Order: sequence, then structure tokens, then C-alpha cells
Amino acid sequence: MSSKLSDRMRISILSVLFLTVIAITVALAFPESAVAINYNNRTLEAADFSKQDLTDSSFDHANLRNSNFSNSNLRGVRFFSSNLASVDFTGADLSYADLESARMTKANLTNAILEGAFTTGTMFDGAIIDGADFTDTYIREDTLNKLCQVAKGTNPVTGRNTRDTLACP
Repeated sequence: MSSKLSDRMRISILSVLFLTVIAITVALAFPESAVAINYNNRTLEAADFSKQDLTDSSFDHANLRNSNFSNSNLRGVRFFSSNLASVDFTGADLSYADLESARMTKANLTNAILEGAFTTGTMFDGAIIDGADFTDTYIREDTLNKLCQVAKGTNPVTGRNTRDTLACP
């Protein structure tokens, strides 16, 4: 009986080791694949998230002031009620991101893509939006009027004019 038990234990241990080797191999073979991470309620001031794939991650209520998300994939990321003041989003893909009630005061959105992003209640005061693409993004009328006053440029990825994506008069 103990022989059968020790054989089962060996098989179990070998199975776990085999699955671990497969998981490590897949992670090394596909390093660009994103794993959604929960950064909710954290203080991450001046953090460097540049050139990362953070697809579907969550930063709800996080303090990210002065952080760098330049050239990052932020598709579907949640920044609900986050402090994004002076954050660098240059060239970032924020398509379908949730920016509801986020504070993006003086954020740099140069050449960022915000297609389909949720921005109700988002504060964009002093934000740089040169070349940003706001296609299908709902923006409150008072905020839209402020953005249209400074909107200029064409997004190098989508080829869309910032003023056109905001439907500025």
C-alpha cells in the first residue's frame, strides 16, 4: 500500500513540475502578453509604466501623479477616480479605458488614442492633447468646449485630426 502511495506522490510531484515548466516556457515565449493587474487604491507617484502592456488592469482610486505611461497599451484599463495629474500618456493607447471622475490636470496626451474611452466627469484642465484621438469618446459639453480651444494635430497611428475626433465647431 505504501508503494502505491509513494508512486502517486511521485506522479503528483512530476505533474506539478511539468506544469510549472510549461507555464514558465509560455511566459518566456510570449513576454508581450498582458496580465491584468490590480493597482487599486495604491500610491504610485512618479512610477514608470512606459512601454508596458497593461491591458485590462485596474488603477481605481490610485494616486499616479507624475507617472509615465508613454507608449503603453492601456486598452480597457480602469482609472476610475484616479489622480492622473501631470501623467505622461504620450503615444499611449487608452482605447475603451474607464477614466470616469479621473483628474487628468496637466496630463500629456500627445498622440494618445482614447477611442471609446469613458470620460464623464474627467478633469482635463491644462491637458496637452496635440494629436490625440477622441473618436467615440463621450465628453461633457463644458469639458469639450475647453478641449476644443486647444485641440490641434493629427494622430500618427489613426490618421485622425484631434479637432475632428472631438467634433469641434
